[in-house]
Amino acid sequence: MTREEEIIKKREESIKSLEKAKINPYPYRFDKNTDSEQLKRKYEDIKPDTKTKDKVKIAGRAMIIRDIGKINFITLQDGYGKIQVIVQEKETPDKVVDLFKRFVSTGDFIGVEGIVSRTKRGELSVIAKNIEILSKAILPLPEKWHGLQDKEERYRKRYLDLIINPEIKEVFIKREKIIESIRELLKSKGFVEVEIPYLQTVYGGAEAKPFKTHLNALDIDLFLSISPELHLKRLIVGGFEKVYSIARNFRNEGIDRWHNPEFTMMEVYQSYADYNDMMNLFEEIYENACKKVLGTTKINYQGTEIDFKRPWKKIKFYDAIKQYAKIDAKKMSVEQLKKFCKERGVEPKGYSKGLIAAAIFEKFCEDKLIQPTFVIDHPKETSPLCKVHREDSELIERFEPFCMGAEIGNAYSELNNPKIQEELFEEQAKRRIEGDEEAHPYDKDFVEALRYGMPPTGGLGLGIDRMIMLMTGSASIRDVILFPFMKPDVQEKRQGLK
Repeated sequence: MTREEEIIKKREESIKSLEKAKINPYPYRFDKNTDSEQLKRKYEDIKPDTKTKDKVKIAGRAMIIRDIGKINFITLQDGYGKIQVIVQEKETPDKVVDLFKRFVSTGDFIGVEGIVSRTKRGELSVIAKNIEILSKAILPLPEKWHGLQDKEERYRKRYLDLIINPEIKEVFIKREKIIESIRELLKSKGFVEVEIPYLQTVYGGAEAKPFKTHLNALDIDLFLSISPELHLKRLIVGGFEKVYSIARNFRNEGIDRWHNPEFTMMEVYQSYADYNDMMNLFEEIYENACKKVLGTTKINYQGTEIDFKRPWKKIKFYDAIKQYAKIDAKKMSVEQLKKFCKERGVEPKGYSKGLIAAAIFEKFCEDKLIQPTFVIDHPKETSPLCKVHREDSELIERFEPFCMGAEIGNAYSELNNPKIQEELFEEQAKRRIEGDEEAHPYDKDFVEALRYGMPPTGGLGLGIDRMIMLMTGSASIRDVILFPFMKPDVQEKRQGLK
């Protein structure tokens, strides 16, 4: 029998003994009246070797138990931090000491009623007068330095990661605050938050391969949403002037430090605006979040200092290629661009000039864009949902913001001409027939909506997860998603969870 098996057997026997003694090892509630953070704040000024008369009731997980004979120290971890609990003969009633010594193990949730004190060594503590077992742990916790070092295991068992590494929780607390700052800013500007359907008969709003499912009730195939864009534009048609959604997107694509198949995107649409207005809004959202949550616009991301203070740098798409790929792609012919790609190992998604240029940009430019930068005025072939540039018919009024070599958003002066939209959807349909699985599907109802009239509109998409990565210094998108997608382990495969 392994050591872990021995521990499990002993704890299972302990549960039986508790039940035999009419003590429920899994009671219904505990009337706690404070937490570790409140206690530290309230009693920060009491001196060492001081015992108060203040009675408190706290609860949490027993992380460390040190038995020194007549005195026992428990490191109690709750949702706000850690605090020391003391179980001591002559201070703690004998029956409570006996219950503690017989039944409480590391990992158990316990409720403690006691008085606040500070030890001679200056440790704020609660001297236990009563202890209740709130949840008996059967499995032993992994050791902090040896039992949960594998990052894959930490992502797969996030609950253990949070127990052993409670500082991880701070990333997700900041995540909530960042999203809250966005909502507050947009609300102050008159935007209305709405929800869009995740199950759709026709997906759209981005070039991506969707996840497919089946609705038994109607015997039809459905797709998980890859973007809220087309539904939000329908609302603009319907009369909303400022609308946004913070939604889950599902894209059947690769998994790496910047990509997870399920991720969070915010999309914003504003009537009577264009991509210049969206640029102003985008950088304001970032700057405002930095100031509110971090107290500064300067952050350190993996050793690189980044400043999100407005205004951000702007560079035109073809100027970026000229600067980093050392070619004037705008003036080159398709054949010249093909030759360049062949020589430099670039693989375009298609062989129109714009798609070739997009592939060159991806290979030679993206990783050079470290500080927040708007790449503006893209080739018209790169999106079927964007207005043609008012000064150059070969371009569209689109920008992509980049930071640390990654795209962190996307925005357009939105196309609202139904005839052109229909033609572009038809072109996308041809690309699908030719084998491009990410080409945009033809959405007949959306074209019909445009025929009723959509005002001039600016729209933007902002990657929430990537924003959180940057603002928390997290190296991987999996560090900012509580339950990132993981390849099934052996046991899950045996259970048929494939």
